[in-house]
Amino acid sequence: MIQNPILKGFNPDPSICRVGEDYYIATSTFEWYPGVQIFHSKDLVNWSLIKRPLDRASQLDMRGNPDSCGIWAPCLSHADGQFWLVYTDVKRLDGSFKDAHNYIVTAPSIEGPWSEPIYANSSGFDPSLFHDDDGRKWFINMKWNHRSDAKWAHKANPAFDGILCQEFDPKVGKLVGEIANIFAGSDLGLTEAPHLFKRDEYYYLTTAEGGTGYQHAVTLARSKSINGPYELHPNKHVMTAVQNPESPIQRVGHGQIVDTPTGETYHTFLCGRPLELNSAAKKRNCPLGRETGIAKCEWRDDGWLYLANGKMVPDIEEIAPFYVKGTAKNKTISYAFANELPIDFQWLRTPEPDRIFTMTGNALRLIGRESIGSWFEQSLVARRQEHLRFHATTTIEFEPKDYQENAGLLAYYNRHKFHFLTLTHDPEIGRCLSILSCSGDWPECRLSYPLDQDIALDGQKEVELGLIIEADLLQFYWRTSDDWQAIGPKLDAAVLSDEGGRGEHASFTGNFVGLAAFDLSGRAATADFKSFTYDPQCAAITTGEN
Repeated sequence: MIQNPILKGFNPDPSICRVGEDYYIATSTFEWYPGVQIFHSKDLVNWSLIKRPLDRASQLDMRGNPDSCGIWAPCLSHADGQFWLVYTDVKRLDGSFKDAHNYIVTAPSIEGPWSEPIYANSSGFDPSLFHDDDGRKWFINMKWNHRSDAKWAHKANPAFDGILCQEFDPKVGKLVGEIANIFAGSDLGLTEAPHLFKRDEYYYLTTAEGGTGYQHAVTLARSKSINGPYELHPNKHVMTAVQNPESPIQRVGHGQIVDTPTGETYHTFLCGRPLELNSAAKKRNCPLGRETGIAKCEWRDDGWLYLANGKMVPDIEEIAPFYVKGTAKNKTISYAFANELPIDFQWLRTPEPDRIFTMTGNALRLIGRESIGSWFEQSLVARRQEHLRFHATTTIEFEPKDYQENAGLLAYYNRHKFHFLTLTHDPEIGRCLSILSCSGDWPECRLSYPLDQDIALDGQKEVELGLIIEADLLQFYWRTSDDWQAIGPKLDAAVLSDEGGRGEHASFTGNFVGLAAFDLSGRAATADFKSFTYDPQCAAITTGEN
C-alpha cells in the first residue's frame, strides 16, 4: 500500500514524471538552498531524495529574497532524451508585486549536469512546460495582476488573472509567437499551478484553486485545442478536502497526473496534516508544513478523471501499482559530519556556502555571519521536521567572546518564527547558555528571552544540546555529563507552522531543525558541531527523571 503523505515534511507543489519504470517528483524549496528537491521511486511507495539541481549562483541566487519567496512550484518533465526543469524565483511576497522570474534548465540525466538557465518570462509564477506529440513545446504559467485595488474589486481574486500559454522554441532558446490566456479558472478562483497533458483528442489542464490553505482544490478542464476554450470537469474539482474537515489530510490541491507502464493513472497532490489545537476555535496548525501525497485515479466513460475511491478527498492508504513492502520511515538518523554535508540538510538563500560553513573532516564548522533574521548571509544549516514527535541532539564546541557571538541548536520556520538554544557570552557570567525566541511577531520580529537566567558553563569545552518537540510543545535540553537537563520553559511549537502568526496564506514552507551561528561583531567566530541526531523514536534524550 501507498502511505500518504509519500513525502513527509516540507515538500509542497509536487510535479511528477515517469521515464520508463522510474518515477521522479520535484518539489518547491522556497528560500532554502540548493533549489528544488527531486525524489526517485520505482514503485510509487518508496521514495528517496536524490538531487537538488539548482546549486550555483548562475542558476539561483536568493540573497535578499523575503521569507516564503524563492523557488515556487517547479515542473519536471522528460522529452527528447533529456530532463527539463522549469522553475520560478519569486523576489517579493507582500504588496502588489511578485517579481516572479521563470527559467528553464535541462540535463541528460537526473544527476546532471544541469545547464545554465534559459530565461522565459516574468508574467506570473507556477510555470510548466508541455511537450506536445507533434514535437512542439508550450510554456504555461498563471498571470499575476498587480492592479488588484479598488478599481478591480468587482473581480473575484483579481490578482490571479488566468493561465497563459505561449510556444517555446528550444532551437532559439526563448518563447515565441502569440501569448494566449487560455483559462480563467472556476468560480473558486485563485487559479494557479497549471499542468497540461494530452489524452486521445483532448488537452487536459489541471490547476490548483482556492489558495494553499483549507479551501485548496485540484481543478480539471479540457479542450480539443491547446488554446481553448476549456470546459470544466463535471464536479469542477477532482480533489479537495473542503467538505471533509474530519479528514486527517487537509489543504488538498496542486498536483500532476502520471501514468504507470501498465496504464494506471495517479495524481500527486499537496496536503497538510493539521493538529486540532483548539476545537472550539477551530484553530488548526500543520507543523510539518505542506507535504506531498498521491492518489489512484480512474478514467470513466465520460472521458473525465476521478479519484478511484469515489470521493473528493484522497485516502491515507492508496493502492500501489503492484505489491511492494514500504521501508521504515521512523528510523533514528545520526549524522557524523565528515567530509560532505548530508543531503538531508540545506541552508538559506546564498549560493556561496563556503562563506557560511565548512566541513573539517570531523565537524560541521559554522562561520558566524549575519543575524538569525537575515535575508542575505545567514549561517544556518538544518533539515526538515518530518514527525510530530521527535528528539534532536548535537554536540557543539564554541568559545564566544561577546554576547554578539552565538551558536547552537534551533527549530526554525522563518525569521519571525523560531526557537534557538544558543551558546553565547554574558559580560557578568561569561560563557553561557541562553534561549532566543520569536513567536510570530511580524513584522517587527522582536526577540523574547524565555530563560529567566542564563546558565553559566564552567570550562566545559564541548556541550551537548537537545530538543524535544511533541506536537505543539518544544522543550530544550543540555548536558555536559550523563543526564540531560531541561532548560527553560516549554515553548510554543505550533507557531512553527504555516498557520502560526499571520496564517497559512502569509507563509507556506515548513519547520526545520538544525544548527545556526551568528557574529554581529563582524569577526566571523566559528562553531564546530561534532554530530547531529534526528530521532523520531524519541530515545535520544534520557533524563535522570526517566
